[in-house]
Amino acid sequence: MSEKTKYLLDESQMPKSWYNIQADLPKQLPAVLHPGTMEPISPQDLEPLFPMDLIMQEVSLEREIEIPQPVQDIYKLWRPAPLFRAHRLEKALGTPAKIFYKYEGVSPAGSHKPNTAIPQAFYNAQAGVKRITTETGAGQWGTSISFAGNLFGLEVLVFQVRVSYDQKPYRKAVMETYGARCVASPSQETQYGREVLSKRPDHPGSLGIAISEAVELAAQRDDTKYALGSVLNHVLLHQTVTGLEAIEQLHMADVEPDVVVGCTGGGSNFGGIAFPFIGQGLRGGKMPRIVAVEPAACPSLTRGKYAYDFGDTAHMTPLTKMHTLGSNFTPPGFHAGGLRYHGMAPLVSHVKELDLIEAIAYTQVECFAAGVLFARAEGIVPAPEANHAVKGAIEEALRCKREGKSEVILFNLCGHGHFDMASYQKYFAGELTNESYDENELAMALSGLPSVPGEFS
Repeated sequence: MSEKTKYLLDESQMPKSWYNIQADLPKQLPAVLHPGTMEPISPQDLEPLFPMDLIMQEVSLEREIEIPQPVQDIYKLWRPAPLFRAHRLEKALGTPAKIFYKYEGVSPAGSHKPNTAIPQAFYNAQAGVKRITTETGAGQWGTSISFAGNLFGLEVLVFQVRVSYDQKPYRKAVMETYGARCVASPSQETQYGREVLSKRPDHPGSLGIAISEAVELAAQRDDTKYALGSVLNHVLLHQTVTGLEAIEQLHMADVEPDVVVGCTGGGSNFGGIAFPFIGQGLRGGKMPRIVAVEPAACPSLTRGKYAYDFGDTAHMTPLTKMHTLGSNFTPPGFHAGGLRYHGMAPLVSHVKELDLIEAIAYTQVECFAAGVLFARAEGIVPAPEANHAVKGAIEEALRCKREGKSEVILFNLCGHGHFDMASYQKYFAGELTNESYDENELAMALSGLPSVPGEFS
């Protein structure tokens, strides 16, 4: 047996449809509410922000939604993505477990985000949209929608959270290479950004603030729509190509996973790897343990409240029921910027409430330690976000070692860390710390959650 076994599908085996977990859930997802009427929104309510094709995917209950051929053709630039057996990591840990990882860092943007950026750009172009506004944390999503927008002739404006904008300057350069414009958020380009800066000129920003800025500008022009890289149902839908491919690749290895691990911030890469396996279990197949790993400094699943909340800080978005730390909560500036979001995807929150997944939080330093161990064993330097999944998989493998179990562990290595080396430099210099949030700020943010009618609470 080689020290690193690769399982590859050919292009003919690529998924032809996305998987929609809503078709198999035992209980329907709670309604999305209009913040003005507190009534369930209609598809028409979302038209100022999204093209109708994406809106219909957002509300669809169909199990399979066909991937348009132009999207499939672009997917072939990097898909099917490889699945690896991590023999060297297993040896380093001395575990009887079998560890597999799906590697999404092979995409042009270096992460899983193009899986949804490509179809979002396609549907917007089909609808005659000329410009997309969006937000990004670490820059993985901003890079991906910049890449996708260029392919379909769309102008792209990205609001990047200030702390990540400063930490990862080369992300902006990549976005500009693809033809997009990237500005630090909060910015002077929107009314809401100026309002935030007037109160705190050195504000580090948050995904909630960046979303508000992008939504504000999208609502001002008929030729502009908003795009989101995580959280929403259609985004998680597009990401299921990851799990669907992994199912076929594990069949090639003649195994089924006992544990599936993914990092969680907004929920897109986690839903992408986990939902197809949960769906199999709900339809009578094997149901693995599903473990969501989040940062201890922004623990929406493990410390948040399951309640209706806004997706943005300025309260321009509809209300969704999710695990939330409060829309006014500003996470500390830890390096996994893609996981610095106050709320969890409604679908991920829902399956957590249905006891279909588990959640655990780890600190920044221990996740980097796991990432370094993985890099030295397997040769790939993970993104700070992906380090959380690595940490979760390693802990599961060590549990198997203690218990003498030869379980199969699958995790999603959702992106490489080639643009994140400043954070690794800090780790090796002993300057990386475990950021912590203010308990009083969290309490204040949770106390300000919106009130909703009793039938929805």
